[in-house]
Amino acid sequence: MSDILLDTMPVTSPRSYHHGDLRAELLRRAETLLRRAGVDGLSLRQLARDTGVSHAAPSRHFRDKQALLDALAVSGFERLGASFEKAAATGTLLERTTAVARAYLRFAIDNPALLAVMFARKQQQTPAMQAAVAQALAMPVAMIGEAQEQGEVVPGDPRRFCLSAMAALQGLATFVGSGFIAADDADSLFEETVTHMLDGLRPRH
Repeated sequence: MSDILLDTMPVTSPRSYHHGDLRAELLRRAETLLRRAGVDGLSLRQLARDTGVSHAAPSRHFRDKQALLDALAVSGFERLGASFEKAAATGTLLERTTAVARAYLRFAIDNPALLAVMFARKQQQTPAMQAAVAQALAMPVAMIGEAQEQGEVVPGDPRRFCLSAMAALQGLATFVGSGFIAADDADSLFEETVTHMLDGLRPRH
């Protein structure tokens, strides 16, 4: 089985919620429901049933479905940013770049429904979302800036370079997730994608 296809998503227990941080529990259950039923199948009422709380309980934390989607998107970017930080902790610039790219591809393959919510235009307007996106991109953008200072990457907007790379990796994740690309080919295609991206960013002398 390809390393890229390892599912890192925690399994949520079907047991009813009893105590602790209800908002965090609602978000965990909402993500499970999102994976199972999609955005159309996600509702505060169903979430209350799945969590084992009253129908009114979720509305004390999320005024409506859109607020729940906003919170899911913020949580997704926070997790993505944490995975970037972990991936880029050690190694050469090439090793760190490859590790960050692999972290994004794995996240995209494991969480297609959540990723669609994260990048939906409706979620991009809130200050919390803008802050979460900025924090998530901080590490890869900083790495590109570092490479530019060392003369290893062409001049330009590091954030745009980062978004272009994410778009390419997300396309690969879609192909893998849909079965268009066989699991056995995922790792080799990932390596080729990263190689092509880095080659395109190197200065021409």
